[in-house]
Parts: sequence; structure tokens; C-alpha cells
Amino acid sequence: MDTMRDRFIATTSRQLDEDPRLALVLAEISRDGFAAAERAHPDRVINVGIREQLLIGAGAGLALTGMRPLMHTFASFLVERPFEQVKLDLGHQGVGGVLVSAGASYDWPAGGFTHMSPGDVALLDTLDGWTVHVPGHPDEAEALVRQAVASEGRVYVRLSLQSNSAGRPVTGDGFSTVRRGTGGVVIAVGPMLDNVLAATGDLDVTVLYAATVRPFDTAGLRAAAGAGPSDVVIVEPYLAGTSTAAANDALADLPHRILGLGVGRAELRRYGQLEEHLTAHGLDAHGLRQRITGFLRR
Repeated sequence: MDTMRDRFIATTSRQLDEDPRLALVLAEISRDGFAAAERAHPDRVINVGIREQLLIGAGAGLALTGMRPLMHTFASFLVERPFEQVKLDLGHQGVGGVLVSAGASYDWPAGGFTHMSPGDVALLDTLDGWTVHVPGHPDEAEALVRQAVASEGRVYVRLSLQSNSAGRPVTGDGFSTVRRGTGGVVIAVGPMLDNVLAATGDLDVTVLYAATVRPFDTAGLRAAAGAGPSDVVIVEPYLAGTSTAAANDALADLPHRILGLGVGRAELRRYGQLEEHLTAHGLDAHGLRQRITGFLRR
């Protein structure tokens, strides 16, 4: 199976052929994959070098001319390093654009903490008006990238080497119900779904799947939670607790408890492999089983 990043490159290359309004801005990362697109569209495939602030500034400038800019690099270089430009050049100026990241929270552990970005979604939460997609499979990544390019707003698409075994239909709007139960609600975000299903296979819980986390699906969570009291677990492939405030707001008038699971704040300095990071953060099926059942049985 191809990766989400592979699918993004193939999809965006086709979109550049189809949509004369689309422009792609790169900062070296993935440039080899877009070599053919760069030859075909030298005026709309722009590599700025290892200058991530310029990556965002150039994309915002293209948006001001009426283009639909798509900006791409590793998540730590796309959201964290040029955050001031994301805030001002896109948000303050009120222009739209699509940020598509690679690397996720720890996809390339050998690259060290400079190439890890568990806080990217939480950081974007400090800004207004962002749609955030977290696909769990290359098929979903293709659909959500296409949707993001066709829209007008500010969109972040977070790609990862982690993937579920099968894609699910995604509309970019709200949570989908994977399984219904009466003993609580577990929200699995993007590539966390397979491990959540393995961890909760015999538990009487409702499992919701979220490939789009912002805007947060308040109505979907309220419908799943019922009249309360409700226990809700949110399993996210980035900083633990990123969506607990949104879930609390959604259930503010109902009795509830919420557990946010995800990547811990402590830096793991023995970088190891991706699977070892999953285990260390308790995001493998065994770790999730222990933490979910411990919470639901209180």
C-alpha cells in the first residue's frame, strides 16, 4: 500500500494539471516527488529552499492574487517554525490556503525532536477559522486533499506513516459511528482507529471515527453521549488532551467525564522506531486497553 504522502504527491500532481488556479509551494521536502509536476508547471510549482517562513509568506502572496496555494513540508517546519507567518500572513490577512504536512508526531524518529510535531494541532487551536483533517488512510488523504483544494478557507491536512488497514468514507464534516454501545464513547482520530477497535473489541462502548477534528463535531458527540451522565475517551495521534476542551464545551450542560489520550509532553530521547513510540505513549492496542478500561470502570 502506498503511504499518505505518496498519495498526496500523486493527487496534487493531477490537480495541478486539472486546476489552473492551484499553486504548490515547497521547501525542499518532497521536491523529488513533484519533479514532473515542476517541469510541467514551472510557474505554479515553487520551491523556496529551506526557508519555511518564506514558504508561508509566498503562499499567502499567491492567495492574495486569487490563486489557491498548497504549502507542504514536515509538520514541525510547516506549523511550528513559521507560526508567526501562519498567524499573520494567512490569518490576519484573511486569505485561504492549504497546509499539508508530513512527519506527524514521530514518523521519523531517527530525525530527532526537530522532526517531531505532537503539538501542531494544539498550536493551530490558538487561531481562528482553521479546518483540520487527520486522515487515517491514503484513500482518505486523497479525498481530503481534494476537498481542501476545492474549498476557500484555511485548511490543515495532517499526513502520517501510521495508517489504518482500510479507508473509510470521509466527507470532511463530522464524526462517523463505527460501533454503538451503552458504556461510554470512544473517539478515535485518524490512524488511531485500528488500535482503538482492537482495544475495545469486547467493550460495550460507542466508537466514533474522526478524520476531521476542526471544526469539532459537537452535535455528533452529543448524539452519541445521550442525556448523560457520559464517559468520553478521545484518542488522538498528537498531544494528549488537545480536544478535551472542545469535548467539554460540547457537553457543558450534561454530566460527563472526559479522558484525553495521545502523545505525552515528555520528550523521549531514545528515538527508536515509530512502533516503540506508540507503545511508549500508550497508544498501541495494549496500552489503550489498560487506560480505557481503567477509566470506564471508575
